[in-house]
Amino acid sequence: MRARKTLSSWLVNRYLLIIRNEENFAEKSTLSFTYAKVILLAVTVFIILMLLCLLLVKTLLAQWFDPRHAQIEANKRFYELTVRVDSLADEIEKKDRFIRNFQRVLSGDTTDAYEAYEGGTMNNGSVLNSDIDVTRLSPVDSQFRQEFEQTDLSLLRFASKGYDDLQDIFFFSPINGFVSAPYHVQEGHFGVDIVAKKNEPVKSVADGTVVMASWTQDSGYVIAIQHRGNVISVYKHNAELLKEVGNFVNAGEIISIIGNTGDLTDGPHLHFELWYNGNSVNPEEFVTF
Repeated sequence: MRARKTLSSWLVNRYLLIIRNEENFAEKSTLSFTYAKVILLAVTVFIILMLLCLLLVKTLLAQWFDPRHAQIEANKRFYELTVRVDSLADEIEKKDRFIRNFQRVLSGDTTDAYEAYEGGTMNNGSVLNSDIDVTRLSPVDSQFRQEFEQTDLSLLRFASKGYDDLQDIFFFSPINGFVSAPYHVQEGHFGVDIVAKKNEPVKSVADGTVVMASWTQDSGYVIAIQHRGNVISVYKHNAELLKEVGNFVNAGEIISIIGNTGDLTDGPHLHFELWYNGNSVNPEEFVTF
């Protein structure tokens, strides 16, 4: 009669695990074990896994319910909302300024349509002194001003000199729209602002070669074209440029898309400049918009 095995004998009995090659039954390795060792190893691994899970859960709970973590998240969210509010306020101010300019143009008042400053403060933060009365200048200042205006270095005379050569060039209209801000050298506005439909294509006013096609902080996407007779046309605040430096363009060829890029802009429009012999000229005297 076979002896009945007890639990202790079942646990301590030694067993041998032999690993053989399936093809030639050659012995590769052997492993001696008992059920007691297997159970001990399994319990140890289980306890280690449980401790790791508890540590991970504790760390996650500490992050989720830690007051400092909640305060940091709240401050981050508050900062993001503040930045968005400031951006919305700037956009609203630009839109309001554009609407005021548009209303002035519709009412027929185009002399002050271009708001270069608001409340006497320039965009760069410098304050204009509007209390100076130019009619009360001293005799010395008046004499100097008169002599300067009579010299060839006078800005107005120098800018208007040699216009006869430009009369021989036929300029296409860069875009169909209306002038919202005229050419005004004294206010630093060396071109005209043209308001047109959204995504309206901008065309080259004459044959020429692209000499500039890049991004600037103030004027956004800018493209400039060199024409014959030492004439350069400049197109600013574009949404997208369709030509690169070195490309030759024909008169009336599409070069960009109207936009509202750059810091010095009040809304979607094209700022167009015309330069002759290194001096700006009034585009409205040569181009029909």
